[in-house]
Amino acid sequence: MIRQRLFRWAPHAFGLLLVGGAVMAWPAAGAHAADAYPTKPIRIISPYPPGGTTDILARLVGPKLTESWGQQVIVDNRPGGNTIIGSEVMVKSPPDGYTLLSILTSHVIVPNLAPTPYDVVKDFAAVATIANTQLVLVVHPSVPARNLRELIALAKSKPGQLNYGSGGSGTVTHLAGEFFNIQAGIKTQHIPYKGSAQALTDVMGGQVHLYFSPPIVAIPHIRSGRLRAIATSGDTRLSALPELPTAIESGLRGFVVNIWYGLLAPAATPRAIIDKLGSEIARVLAMPDIREGLLSQGMEPFIATPDEFAALIKADLAKFTRIIKSANIKLEQ
Repeated sequence: MIRQRLFRWAPHAFGLLLVGGAVMAWPAAGAHAADAYPTKPIRIISPYPPGGTTDILARLVGPKLTESWGQQVIVDNRPGGNTIIGSEVMVKSPPDGYTLLSILTSHVIVPNLAPTPYDVVKDFAAVATIANTQLVLVVHPSVPARNLRELIALAKSKPGQLNYGSGGSGTVTHLAGEFFNIQAGIKTQHIPYKGSAQALTDVMGGQVHLYFSPPIVAIPHIRSGRLRAIATSGDTRLSALPELPTAIESGLRGFVVNIWYGLLAPAATPRAIIDKLGSEIARVLAMPDIREGLLSQGMEPFIATPDEFAALIKADLAKFTRIIKSANIKLEQ
């Protein structure tokens, strides 16, 4: 009887040993893949047109990774669909660490405004944060307002006649404009573009009155006189524009809008590869030339672990969901 039980159990036990051995082998295989990684070029998808902030940051970090690993890092611009097109391309790519997505806070905003063919949390693996910043409210020099109080007074005297550009419907720059309307008690018209570069071009051309711009693309034009800076959206002044007051300093209570930038990978990407990418990007961000380059453009290096980045994504998804519902913001097509 005992022998029969042992005999019946033995194949099952052997199967468990096989399964257990396979489980033990998976982390080892992942670690081995990370040791060899990368063995071919890495593609970073930017879901915005060339010239936007995510594009600039990807091209800033990419060459440093190439120097470290000897493999080319290619930036692939896939604009359109409120970042959905580029994001879907990345999600459907092999989860091997060779296709990444350059994103900003808008990643957690878009799903509240339009259906997406992916889940912004479950279908992505957080890899690394790169930078964080605030926005700069800029106007065309012909706008007769030199500070925030004057701009609000002008908007109140001409309800609905001033317009503001954004990098696209559902972007942080869009929400900043609507938040500005709410906090200031004014009404300005939203004009969406396909990226910050196009929005800035029309502000400089006088077709658009104002724009909440990422500093990295606005500061050169502010310094050249093609744009007039009115205020910043953070709770402290920008180190690159220390003379420019925040909106709060200018009397607009509670107006704070910050932005983070980072890289994502497909959800099933081996953790060992994600950790290797995250560690190397953190090392790059600590380089003096990268740090100074970001600070000069009104940005700060933002170093966080993949787990910390994942937690930030979840927290901001919840926050912006509340803001969009309370403000009844709709996606403009």
